[in-house]
Amino acid sequence: MTIHWCGTGLSAVPGLRRLLSRGHPVKVWNRTVEKARDEVGDLTDNIAAFDMAALGAEVAAGDVVISMLPADMHVPLAKLCLAADAHFVTSSYIAPEMRALHDAAAAKGLCFVNEVGLDPGIDHLMAHQLVAEYRASAACDVENALSFISYCGGVPKIPNAFRYKFSWSPYGVLKALSSPSKSLKDFAELNVARPWDAISSYEAPLPTPESFEVYPNRDSLPFIKDYRFDPSWKVRDFVRGTLRLNGWSEAWAPVFREIETLKGPEGDARMREMSAQFWKDNAYDEGEPDRVIMCVALKAEKDGKILWHKTYVMDAWGDERGTAMARLVSVPVSLAVEAALDGKLPHGVSAAPHDPALVADWLGEVGGLAQHLALVDHLK
Repeated sequence: MTIHWCGTGLSAVPGLRRLLSRGHPVKVWNRTVEKARDEVGDLTDNIAAFDMAALGAEVAAGDVVISMLPADMHVPLAKLCLAADAHFVTSSYIAPEMRALHDAAAAKGLCFVNEVGLDPGIDHLMAHQLVAEYRASAACDVENALSFISYCGGVPKIPNAFRYKFSWSPYGVLKALSSPSKSLKDFAELNVARPWDAISSYEAPLPTPESFEVYPNRDSLPFIKDYRFDPSWKVRDFVRGTLRLNGWSEAWAPVFREIETLKGPEGDARMREMSAQFWKDNAYDEGEPDRVIMCVALKAEKDGKILWHKTYVMDAWGDERGTAMARLVSVPVSLAVEAALDGKLPHGVSAAPHDPALVADWLGEVGGLAQHLALVDHLK
């Protein structure tokens, strides 16, 4: 059995080093071999230039392929795994083309694991834990009105004028800002074409409470089912969103105005130009600490009274171990690899686990990656 780790980019290395240091047989594939050697050459010399044909020739039954490559590579790699009877792991969202592989992978007893990074990933674990605790509580009642929020953001530990620095492709950030979102607000579906039209304020229950700007992203609605909300529950609010430093919307106002004008191939070309400039102007300096904040909360109310309200809150920043973003994305990926090899994950296409034992174990690991992780009971 070999673990094939593909990609040693900005958010990949801590999880890869964890697997290597634990003695797993790992082959590293990267487009630039020298870059991979710089990152993990002290732990392994089993490093090769990434190439689909070369990888396909080496992947064997029972192996695991991890994709930390751009999103358009995930499905081709998963199909390669399907042909080779190998497992597949990535931190990215489950694309429709990936979900279409579920039955074939399940029939072969293969684990195709997605959404096991930071967001998506750690947020799923927190949500599963909150729902399980609420369901087991005396407060659980179908007459309650439920409100769920899940906010996550990577921000500079030392704020800059732009109120943001890039730890991943600025082009990806700009594309995300161009995407509509769906969520629930006051029992009704909220459709937002542009995130900056739905920015609100959120106070995170950190040891010293701190306010942030937040906005909904993507389509939150499928996660109501994914998080095992009972179909009979009355869901007032349900939103998964992005968290930013206060002042972000003002600093980015010119960016928003330009994004609105970009259409078609010319618009995409301009977005790539903007991305290159943003990377030049607002990338992290060598050794500069980043910061990640995540808050996932569930609240139950009846007749205007709050009956149950808990929030998972996490605060992490870059230190001598490297960036917070890299730790929190890639270490959960390494946990998923081990769980797949140990037969602890379902066959077919799946996201971060809801099994209580795995959730507890993984959140325990996350506690060692963040400087602060707490479950806040607002009624105590």
